[in-house]
Amino acid sequence: MKAKTIGLLGLGSKSTLFYIEALNAAYSKQNEEQNTLPLHLLNTNFNKINNLLPKPSKELEGIIQNYLNELIKLGVTEIIIPNITLHETIDRLNVSIPIIHPVHHTASEIVNKMHNNVVLFGSEYTMESNYIKSIFKEYNIATIAPSKEDRAFIDVVRKQVYQKTASKDLLDRFNLMIKKYAQNSAVVIACTELSVASTNSSRSIFDMVRIQIREGLKTTS
Repeated sequence: MKAKTIGLLGLGSKSTLFYIEALNAAYSKQNEEQNTLPLHLLNTNFNKINNLLPKPSKELEGIIQNYLNELIKLGVTEIIIPNITLHETIDRLNVSIPIIHPVHHTASEIVNKMHNNVVLFGSEYTMESNYIKSIFKEYNIATIAPSKEDRAFIDVVRKQVYQKTASKDLLDRFNLMIKKYAQNSAVVIACTELSVASTNSSRSIFDMVRIQIREGLKTTS
């Protein structure tokens, strides 16, 4: 039987490193005899990809398809994409092995925990577009956006984490905002940079990155 090996696309240094560290930490807890996750990393020209995001396009589809084909040639058995927004493009591609999909796995977990309304934290595009909302609707989950002012602040946090300029005060304010919304509703964090910024842990907070990582490791333990 072929050993399970995760393939990871390198998409920005901070988010990719966050995934690698989180994957290895979780894997080490599951496997005491082995503390290194079977993983192949394929770095990309993320500047080129990022300039084409957030909306899908034929050009972006072609670039990502080529990278996925190269990753599959390395012998991986499943793929994790360390960028939530990019899954809207991934959904349009033909991929011969499983991709651990953060949106669908998060929706399933929300349903399992008996929530039917969530507040969505993500990039400005994610919070205002229909991509995640439409998938959640398939699971009978209603999606609510934060206030306009809060959406603007959340996107500032995302950008500053990506640029590695986020201050402690900014991050503290962001985490207080999550707690505020989580008092009255489930909160979904749908952005890698926001997962990096988040220090909250609660049954009513659903972090897509951490859910994606947990689901990916289910097949490697």
